[in-house]
Amino acid sequence: MKRTAIFTSLLIFVFSSLTRAQDIKPTEVKKVMEKVANWQIDNYQGLYSGHDKPHHPLDWTNGALYVGMIKWAAMAETDKYYEWLKDIGQKHEWQLHRRKYHADDHTVGQLYIDLYRKYQDKEMIEPTKEQFNFIMYHPSLSSLHWKTPYHQDRWNWCDALFMSPPVWAKLYNVTGEKKYLDFMMTEFKATTDFLFDKKENLYYRDESYMGKLDNGTKIFWARGNGWVFAGLVNVMNELDPKSKEYKYFLNIYKKMAAKLLNIQTPEGHWAMSLLGQKYYPTPETSGTAFYVYGLAWGLNQGILDKTTYTPAVQKGWNTLLGHVTSEGMLGYVQPIGAAPGKAWADKTEVYGTGAFLSAGSEVYKLYGGK
Repeated sequence: MKRTAIFTSLLIFVFSSLTRAQDIKPTEVKKVMEKVANWQIDNYQGLYSGHDKPHHPLDWTNGALYVGMIKWAAMAETDKYYEWLKDIGQKHEWQLHRRKYHADDHTVGQLYIDLYRKYQDKEMIEPTKEQFNFIMYHPSLSSLHWKTPYHQDRWNWCDALFMSPPVWAKLYNVTGEKKYLDFMMTEFKATTDFLFDKKENLYYRDESYMGKLDNGTKIFWARGNGWVFAGLVNVMNELDPKSKEYKYFLNIYKKMAAKLLNIQTPEGHWAMSLLGQKYYPTPETSGTAFYVYGLAWGLNQGILDKTTYTPAVQKGWNTLLGHVTSEGMLGYVQPIGAAPGKAWADKTEVYGTGAFLSAGSEVYKLYGGK
């Protein structure tokens, strides 16, 4: 028994030493981001997680990819990524996806506004402005309760907080019209009041998970909370840090960051059921990438303590690298879902790539990239 304990301790020491030894170099971060971005573009219509046809280019899955891809485009030493993204918008006449109120179908608006910032072409954002103006003047009266009539016309599932609020915040920023910010704040607060567990400092995916247990633990989905954590960052990036709105989001962000630090696995990822590491040992890269993105951002902004949080980012990034194939495919991305489940080395999804590229953009800065 004593020998076993010594051997186990030795293994832990070797593993932690290896992790420390894997110093992160900005040039290497950039190189792997390029490889992953290129693989995804080459396999944009690929079927890698069980769905039977490619996602629509304006679908939320691809919208999340574009959020990360445009961050990479700003780092790349060529405009080919901007051109690829711009071509998608032009082909679809800068329209949002099909459902007027549904947050998922707003996601692509983040791309349009970021492209507008680069090219200053108002056609890129006019359809988004028109649709959001309609929503503001005809707000949904639906309940946030799950499966009530038209319930997803409002943000009653936590994924929505990544998909739609950053579009409203970006639109406020580029137009200077506070009505977009005010509408977003009202709806975001309503969702948070409904889904945020103040004891655990995590979000339920939706009302249907409240009060349920999985192997005795509350069910907090890793990617679901990843959507929220990254969404908080993407909103705060659009706001004045001295504003009351920014401080509202910062308060949630800090609470979630502290919780995430506490529940990161020894391997560096986050379990698919955040409080159930024992029951979900399989790595999952989309949620992990969003957490690495958010934590690295906080370090870069001087919000989080470097001594406390940098090791978590380093472990998280290194574990992500371990799941990138030699060709550039990010594996262990949980397929589309709404709860903890399974992931496989040969399964990926476009939103996982988007999360990885977002993470890389902040890790690059954290380790000295210019």
